[in-house]
Amino acid sequence: MLKKVGELRGGVADRYRAKIRERAITQAKARIALSERKFEDFSADELEVIVKDEEDKVKRSIKQSAVVALLITLGLS
Repeated sequence: MLKKVGELRGGVADRYRAKIRERAITQAKARIALSERKFEDFSADELEVIVKDEEDKVKRSIKQSAVVALLITLGLS
């Protein structure tokens, strides 16, 4: 029983990580388009750094939204 719960939890977490990664890649593409450099001009390491930075921004945004929702629920906003 506990094994099934652990597998379910891991699967859900993996799906959220994948969605966050997809959103970060989309934002990274927009950032690259605005940088006036071609996609091919970036090395794999530079692209990974850009995507990681965008992932951090997405996670930070989600956390801020969760805190605001919690404060609204508690009536402390």
